[in-house]
Amino acid sequence: MQTVRRLIHRELLQAVAFVSVAFLALFFFIDFIDQLERVGRDGRYSAGQALIYCLLLLPGHLYELLPIGLLIGGIYSMARLAQSSEFTILRTSGLGPGRALSLLVSIGLAFTAVTFVIGDYVAPHANRYAEQFKAQARGTAFGRSGAWLKDRRGTSEGERTYSIQIQSATPDGELRDVRLYEFDAQGRLLSRTTAAQAQIDDDAVWRLRDAVVTDWQPATDAEHRPGELVVRERRVAELVWQSSLTPSVVAAAVQPPDMMSTLDLYRYATHLADNEQSAQRYEIQFWRKALYPFACLVMAALALPFAYLHARSGGISLKVFGGIMLGISFVLLNNVASHVGLLQNWTPWVAAATPSVLYLLLSLLAFQWLVRYR
Repeated sequence: MQTVRRLIHRELLQAVAFVSVAFLALFFFIDFIDQLERVGRDGRYSAGQALIYCLLLLPGHLYELLPIGLLIGGIYSMARLAQSSEFTILRTSGLGPGRALSLLVSIGLAFTAVTFVIGDYVAPHANRYAEQFKAQARGTAFGRSGAWLKDRRGTSEGERTYSIQIQSATPDGELRDVRLYEFDAQGRLLSRTTAAQAQIDDDAVWRLRDAVVTDWQPATDAEHRPGELVVRERRVAELVWQSSLTPSVVAAAVQPPDMMSTLDLYRYATHLADNEQSAQRYEIQFWRKALYPFACLVMAALALPFAYLHARSGGISLKVFGGIMLGISFVLLNNVASHVGLLQNWTPWVAAATPSVLYLLLSLLAFQWLVRYR
C-alpha cells in the first residue's frame, strides 16, 4: 500500500506542479503586459518596478489556482494511469474504490493546508506590499478612496456616534484628508473635524494633525435667541481622539478584501455589525475565504472518476480539456453565488458553500456510477 501511495502521490504532485507553473507563467505574462502600459506615465514607474510588482502578485494567483491546478493535474495523472493500464493493475491487485478515494483525500487535505497558509498568511501580505510598492513608485494613494467608518462611544453627556471619512492612505499607514462627524443620541450633528493628516496608534488613539474643529452649540448669551445654534470654529495643531477603531479595522476599510486574512475579514464584519452597518458583503467574503481551501478536497474527489474511464472513451487531452472546463465553471459559479447571495440576501455561509457542495455531490455521483457500471 505504501508503494501505491507513493506512485499515485508522485504522479499527482508532478502534474499539479506542472499545471500550476504553467498557469502562474500565464498570469505573470498578462499582469506584466498590463503594467507595461503604465511604465513612464506615472511618476518614476519603471519596467523593473513593474516586474517586481507582478512577482509579488504571484502568491495571490497561486492561492486562487491551487484547487483548479489540483483538479487538472489530478485528471491528467488519473487519466494517464488509466490509459497505461496501471490503474487497472492496481484495481486487480486490491485497490478498491474506498481506498483509492482515501489516497486522493489525503493529498487533498495536504493541499487544503497549503492553500490555507498561502491564502491567510502569504498572499495578503504579498498583495499589500505589492500595492504599497506600486503606490510609492507611482506617487499615488494606497487602497480605496472615500472609505467610511462608524464608531460609538459613551460620554458623561450621553452616547455619541461618529462617522469618519478617509479620503486616502499612504503606503506607510498615514491617513490623508480625514473628516470626523459627531452626532448625539438623537442623530443631531454636534461637531465636524477635518484634518489634513492622521495617524492611529496601536491602542486606537487617533492623532489628527492640522485639524479644524467646527462645533454647533446652543446659544447661551443674550445676543441670540434661546435654542439657536452658534457655530464656532477652532484650529488645532494636533488633536488626540480616543476611538475603538484600531489600525487593523481602518486598514480593512481602505484595503480590498483580497488583501485581508480570514481573521481580518471576521473582525471587520463584526465591527460593521456592531455599528449597525451592512456587513453581508464581508461576511460572504469571510466564509468564502474560510471554505475555499476545502475546495481542494472537492477537486481531488472530482478527479478520481477519470481513473475509471477506459482509454478508448477519450484521449488524455480531451479529459484535460474537460478538467479545465470544470475548473472554469467552478470559479464562475463561486463568483456568481457570492453576487447572487448578496443580491438575494442569502445566509453568508450558504452562499459561500453552495458551489463546493454541488461539485462534491457531482463528483461522488460520478464516482459511484463509474464504479458500479464501468
